[in-house]
Amino acid sequence: MIGVIADDLTGANATGVRLTKQGFRTATVVRGAPFPDTRLYDALSIDTDSRYAPVDVCQRRVAKAISQLKSHDTTVYCKRIDSTVRGHFGYEIDTMLEELGMNSVAVVCPSYPKSGRVTTGGYLLVDGVPLQETDVARDPVKPLTQSYVPVIIENQSQYKVEHIPLSTVLNGSEAVRNRMTELIEKGTRIISVDAVTDEEIDHIAKAMTFIKTHNLFPCDPGPLTASYAREYVQQKVRPVKLLVSVGSATTITGRQLEYLYSKAQIAPVMVDANELATYGDGWEQEIEHAVKEALVRIENDNLLVVTTFKPGAKRIDLMHKAKIENTSEDALAKRITDGLAKISRKIIESSPHKIEGCFSSGGDVTASLCAVGGASGIRLKDEVLPLVAYGTFIGGHFDGLSIVTKGGMVGDKKAIYECVQHLKSKLSQFRKENHQ
Repeated sequence: MIGVIADDLTGANATGVRLTKQGFRTATVVRGAPFPDTRLYDALSIDTDSRYAPVDVCQRRVAKAISQLKSHDTTVYCKRIDSTVRGHFGYEIDTMLEELGMNSVAVVCPSYPKSGRVTTGGYLLVDGVPLQETDVARDPVKPLTQSYVPVIIENQSQYKVEHIPLSTVLNGSEAVRNRMTELIEKGTRIISVDAVTDEEIDHIAKAMTFIKTHNLFPCDPGPLTASYAREYVQQKVRPVKLLVSVGSATTITGRQLEYLYSKAQIAPVMVDANELATYGDGWEQEIEHAVKEALVRIENDNLLVVTTFKPGAKRIDLMHKAKIENTSEDALAKRITDGLAKISRKIIESSPHKIEGCFSSGGDVTASLCAVGGASGIRLKDEVLPLVAYGTFIGGHFDGLSIVTKGGMVGDKKAIYECVQHLKSKLSQFRKENHQ
């Protein structure tokens, strides 16, 4: 069970929804209400309604929420804080540290990049403006006159707060882990961390899961909690094997693949499009070569990328090849996509490890996957990003197999990576539902 403690109801809902998008079955619990049947949920977000309550009341309510979560086998604890750090969150963090024991450490990151909240140099900026220069400074109940997060916490906490700057976070999860480990070994109980993008928040979350000696818990408006919960659970379950098939030759696709390779630390199975653009023997030979390489890779790689996109490669002269083979350019273009589809089918059918989901980029590639796999269509279930769909194949060799489809010109550099993450979350959710 994942347990979130929030100081107001809308905040509890906001973080709960982030967990839902990661595949967790989540419910919000209103203050004073009985817990729902926890067999039906993976995560509970508890509203303590304590943002403007007296400090001693805040502490009692947080302690009670921790006690309730402990009785329901909670393994991951999270503190939801306001994205403009209003309320008594420093006192509430202290209570969580006390209730969770000396081995616990709070990791504070108020950043919520998609809502314009970022931290750099320890300072919280709202749409580029220091917190103390925003409307929060004029809050009639509890105005904030500071923007430096460590000091804001220390004004309420009994603990000294150590800070990890953006320069460290930009070096990746290992650098963050190393610095966290140093601080924890010094006895630090509260660590404030900078982040200006969701990618950097992912670095922080991954670093937290690397540290096994202490019980770290995120304190944030939602993004770090969602990322940490996803990383934590993925470390505890059998890895999902996914297949990514990309035939699009656009520069946008190239950037997306490079980002994916960097994040997943993998190399692709390169398919020679020139060898597929033929009706000769080279077509089958290239398919067999790619499948053979892929089946070796799948032993160690949980994410397998099969693509004809090669950076810097010259564009195939389909007009010239079509004249030589006495056929049309469209026919040869379809041979390329059909070749990728056949490679995908052979991998899925031949792999000793079950392929649980796939991703395809380019409408022609997706159509060929359906045709070669004998599918009559795709049952649509969700929108991953604008113009990006999630669903399952209907009929044929891939019946019921999860797939995310994206156009070749769609999305920013993170698009394919985000699609893969979405697919992992959906498959994790499917596993949990079927286990129940």
